Amino acid sequence: MNGAKPQDKVATVDRCNRPIREQSGKLIKRDAEVFDLAQHLGFPPRGSGKEAAVTRFPGNQVFQVEFVELHLRLPNIPAAWDGLSILHLTDIHFHDGMDRRFFQAVFNRCLEWETPDLLCVTGDIVDSDFHHRWIVPLMGRLRWQEAGMFILGNHDVRFQPKLIRRRLQRLGMHDLGNTWKELSIRGQPLLAVGYEAPWFKPKPILALCPEKIAGTEDRMFRLCLSHSPDSIAWARRNQIDLMLAGHVHGGQIRLPLFGSLLVPSRYSRRYDCGTFFEKPTLMHVGRGISGKHLLRLNCRPEVTRLVLHRA
Repeated sequence: MNGAKPQDKVATVDRCNRPIREQSGKLIKRDAEVFDLAQHLGFPPRGSGKEAAVTRFPGNQVFQVEFVELHLRLPNIPAAWDGLSILHLTDIHFHDGMDRRFFQAVFNRCLEWETPDLLCVTGDIVDSDFHHRWIVPLMGRLRWQEAGMFILGNHDVRFQPKLIRRRLQRLGMHDLGNTWKELSIRGQPLLAVGYEAPWFKPKPILALCPEKIAGTEDRMFRLCLSHSPDSIAWARRNQIDLMLAGHVHGGQIRLPLFGSLLVPSRYSRRYDCGTFFEKPTLMHVGRGISGKHLLRLNCRPEVTRLVLHRA
């Protein structure tokens, strides 16, 4: 994976049968591996909830998690960040439709990658008040070199969000809920922003945040965690360099050549999953690990590792 040669333009097809929009050289390389949890565990890890019945549907890929590594070219990152890695988890959805061992195996597989510099979680952690107790023992296994950070999503707002925040903070993760923090990453400043609107208000205000690195004319890199890709226009207005999102699950049901059928987004299918460059913002939209609705056809669950490279 190291030493990949960047291409001027990349137009390829991912495992969801959808074309990735030309990235003007942002996408260097994409590697992917499907991890079949039913085969790995020796049984389909469905839970005891009524939603679990859907996992028996023929062709359902809900237990086939795709681990994707994306190498991205971002010319405005500091030299010290060349090769910086980000583990992006979104839409975890702890609930009784899935066996706890499903999530345990997914996180164990994450540990087989090199420890990422950043861990970024973009919301929808739990789907019941009971499953708060899964957060610490399961997500507490995850590791990072520099910083862990999170925001919440539209499902979290219904299940004691303050308790979810406290448990994730107990793991040492930064709560970026509708705010921003300046973090030191490999000795260089990073402006980390969280966008949880419209479910949590008010929206983050960046008017007072630093624009340049102290003592230099270099612009500070801006990373935004957003639960939904619908905030892309806000991100562009606020000069976000890299945005990570989820929420739409890739549509969950995708037809070959046609793509997703129904996507809960104001943009419909436009940003259903994948990597998009809307100048000046590069956005990655993950398909999520699980969901309240456990039917996935041509749309496997996804865990993503992003590796950033200077031009």
